[in-house]
Amino acid sequence: MEKAPIILAIDTTDVALAQSWIKATADYVSMIKLGLEFFTTCGVEGVKRIQENLDVDLFLDLKLHDIPNTVGKAARGASLLQPRFLTVHASGGRSMIEAAVTNAPEVAITAVTVLTSLTHTDLDRIGFTQSPLASAVRLALLAHEAGAQAIVCSPQETSEIRKAVGPDSIIITPGIRPLSYLGDDQKRTMTAREAIVAGANYVVIGRPITSEWANGLDAMKRAAGEIAEGLR
Repeated sequence: MEKAPIILAIDTTDVALAQSWIKATADYVSMIKLGLEFFTTCGVEGVKRIQENLDVDLFLDLKLHDIPNTVGKAARGASLLQPRFLTVHASGGRSMIEAAVTNAPEVAITAVTVLTSLTHTDLDRIGFTQSPLASAVRLALLAHEAGAQAIVCSPQETSEIRKAVGPDSIIITPGIRPLSYLGDDQKRTMTAREAIVAGANYVVIGRPITSEWANGLDAMKRAAGEIAEGLR
């Protein structure tokens, strides 16, 4: 069975639980995402444990953001885990992104534009003078020109960013929610199919799948299967 372009967000720091989630959804997801909470709690060894017998790619979502020298060295260290994607904040600037690209040449450096939890009001308070869409497009172009191979953006910005960066860049969209899913801290959302139609290569999905664990692993597998089927 061909797997769907789903990146499963592993939002737990329990390695054994994470392994069970991965096993339950293995027929449907192309990749798993380990984020900052997992990495700071479980460390490199935790990531290695997850990678044991793993037959899907790793999206290492650390959102590195510091001076170029520091980010370059951090990217080099993270590359030893052989993730397919490693995230940095595009707002760190061109030199920072270039340092990550140079120091981790075998990893697709992935630039995060505007977090999907941020609204127009949030950005205004931070000091962004443009809308979330305009800000995301500008950051995506900066990252693309700096050598980033992939872009992370809200699905609502995907179509314009695809026009801006062209067909070769990989676009990854979090903020994916089924129509039936109740609201949470994600603000600028779409369904998985809408995001793919808009130009995304992959969609990041966590809670709409992993929250079904409370009803058993079979329920979680069904949730993943239903979303995957909707993408076929």
